[in-house]
Amino acid sequence: MNPDLAALQPYPFERLNQLKSGVTPPAHLKPINLSIGEPQHATPEFIISALRDHLNGLARYPTTRGEPALREAIGAWLARRFDLPRASLDIENHILPVNGTREALFAVAQCLIDRRSAPLVLMPNPFYQIYEGAALLSGATPWFLNTTARNGFLPDFAAVPDTVWQRCQLIYICSPGNPCGAVLDIEALQQLIRLADQYDFVIASDECYSELYLDEGNPAPGLLQAAARMGRDDYRRCLVFHSLSKRSSVPGLRSGFVAGDAELIRQFHLYRTYHGSAMPPATQMASLAAWKDERHVQDNRRLYREKFDAVLEILKPVSSVVRPAGGFYLWLQTPQDDQTFVRELYARYNVTLLPGSYLSRSAHGGNPGEGYVRIALVPGLDECIEAAKRLREFILTFKEQHEKLAEHY
Repeated sequence: MNPDLAALQPYPFERLNQLKSGVTPPAHLKPINLSIGEPQHATPEFIISALRDHLNGLARYPTTRGEPALREAIGAWLARRFDLPRASLDIENHILPVNGTREALFAVAQCLIDRRSAPLVLMPNPFYQIYEGAALLSGATPWFLNTTARNGFLPDFAAVPDTVWQRCQLIYICSPGNPCGAVLDIEALQQLIRLADQYDFVIASDECYSELYLDEGNPAPGLLQAAARMGRDDYRRCLVFHSLSKRSSVPGLRSGFVAGDAELIRQFHLYRTYHGSAMPPATQMASLAAWKDERHVQDNRRLYREKFDAVLEILKPVSSVVRPAGGFYLWLQTPQDDQTFVRELYARYNVTLLPGSYLSRSAHGGNPGEGYVRIALVPGLDECIEAAKRLREFILTFKEQHEKLAEHY
């Protein structure tokens, strides 16, 4: 058995199930689950049709690199969305379709890390747990960049010691961030590219939430965009990971891509030919259709904006919650321990959230997820409003009880 498996921690939802174990919520209240970031908007019909229309492709093996037409559609989308020189994206060398970003974010560490030199893999904290697992199973040690209210929930690259950068082989970033929704601007991304040049590490930019920005006129920037504005259209040391799951509400399609540095893509392609991760032909055709269309993505953003507007109106009077710049999560500070808060909310109101401490690790003197909960606004508008009302009542009840307790003493 691989000894590195012993270093893996339980997944957040396994811990959540244990936290809720033995609790019986009120039966008269419909259960509402806002703990998992699984998009629940209806999948656009044209994507379903494209999938259905190409099922005859099941009669042949797909290639690891995918169909040229799919890579062409991805390249055109990247150039259009991030204002990249179209000629800088060679579909044979810079783009590789993958089965969703999760497996690719994990696999890239197994491909790139040289475990012989005590490597570090840097990542934001809180974080998507795949980053940590990928680092540990590649033989590296995770090094956490705490993101807190003090630094705008963004990693502070300038605060990382030189000795850490010297051992860094790979850094994961996520923008808009999960769970905080903060967005790295062009300047911060360019600062990181300069550090990668100086210390020779790879940047893996998880941009799966990039199309869920809340200001229609201000889309979230991307790593390749930052590189291109520096005149770096070879995208050296840069890899971006994009997915259709959130953008197009197709989490079950398992479709995304990796793009960037041609040499890194070449090595990753070699790894994946052995890994056996080719995208099914029908999935490729459905993905091609999705990357070519923007109208459904605009509709998707509108639905999330409506939910944010309604939920924030309900919660702002009783909390310090703020609208994130992107994504579909609210990062709510709790008036008590986050695990107790989640358990009691479930017990009294049949609403499930995710404790922030399950998405983070203790590092540098604290756990930045403690005292927060992640709220995924993925169900329909009415369900999100109902959950917000129950949450508001729970917070008000808690505050009233503690005010009475304080008066007693």
